[in-house]
Amino acid sequence: MRAETLDQVTRSAATAINDVDTAALPGFMRQLDHAALLAMARTLGRNGLFRPGVSHRWNQIADRLRVAPRHRWILRRWLTALNDEGLLQRDETTGFVHGLRAVGRSEAADAAAFVDEAARGLGYPPEMARFFLAAIEQLPRLLRDEVAVQALLFPDGDLATAEGAYKDNVINRYLNTAAVDLLRGECRRAGGTLRVLELGAGVGGTTAAVVPALADESVDYLFTDVSQFFLDAGRQRFGERLRYGMLDINSDEPVQPGSADVVLAANVLHNSVHIGEVLARLRDLLAPGGMLVVIESCREHYQAMTSMQFLMSPREGEPQPGATDVRAGTDRIFLTRDEWLAELTAAGFAPQLDLPDPTHPLAALGQHVFAARTDELEQP
Repeated sequence: MRAETLDQVTRSAATAINDVDTAALPGFMRQLDHAALLAMARTLGRNGLFRPGVSHRWNQIADRLRVAPRHRWILRRWLTALNDEGLLQRDETTGFVHGLRAVGRSEAADAAAFVDEAARGLGYPPEMARFFLAAIEQLPRLLRDEVAVQALLFPDGDLATAEGAYKDNVINRYLNTAAVDLLRGECRRAGGTLRVLELGAGVGGTTAAVVPALADESVDYLFTDVSQFFLDAGRQRFGERLRYGMLDINSDEPVQPGSADVVLAANVLHNSVHIGEVLARLRDLLAPGGMLVVIESCREHYQAMTSMQFLMSPREGEPQPGATDVRAGTDRIFLTRDEWLAELTAAGFAPQLDLPDPTHPLAALGQHVFAARTDELEQP
């Protein structure tokens, strides 16, 4: 990718949020995370588990709280976070935990009172703040799988809350603008119809930014997801401008080599059971010189651990994301920025773009856009 193209993408992304005080964003994110962290501690402390001098293994805590088997990895992540933040103590030799700091109702409520302000500061619509607060309120039932987080995220089938997570906020305005510019550049390179495959399109948050921007270009756009619900919603929203199809990124079905010029994957590849194997299949699917555009979280936020991560718990018989790759044994869902760059390179891609810069205030929000080619050589 030419230097001037990279500069253009970077400038466009920055312009999309030039009305935002980016220096304030890390503070807003910390407010959300603080409220979530106290909610975790309060949820664990409600049943008198952590009396003075009493220690437990994580599975004893899970049994006492009646945590559903598929959500037990979330409990383990909570215990790690609480230990890291000094709200809980864990003996690294025995694995026993103890000394949970008591969090009273008023302290948790005071932290939750800032959720609306923090969500607004991050550009989320009111629906997202309500979702964050509803999830905090329902944490014991979410852990027991008595309430599905989908019921909170898609109330009565409404997609507005989920769209707020993937489109209507500062970081996604930035990332989606970068993706748009990257695809525009590929249209100019194509010299004909550009074949775009979007993986895990979901509620269409990135699709809604890309498709109108390419309206005057010759594009064959395939909108895919593993859920018929999202395919139906996409068809209703975007109509016959796009093609639609079921596609599971973890399927080992053979791909059609060279069948796409661009693969767009926004907030989906973290669901890979083995990221290296998935990237290798995508590389085979792309035409020579084709581009992979990835939008991903590269940092685990406590707020997500009390809300969106319940979406990532596997159903019975399904493997956990990351079960057999670099994340194995950690319960981590998200790869770090450095891990992404290493995995792309190992799969035969040439990374060409990585935004935002790690020193930019936006980096505190944890999401990045990566662009990588199947061939290091710039195509004519």
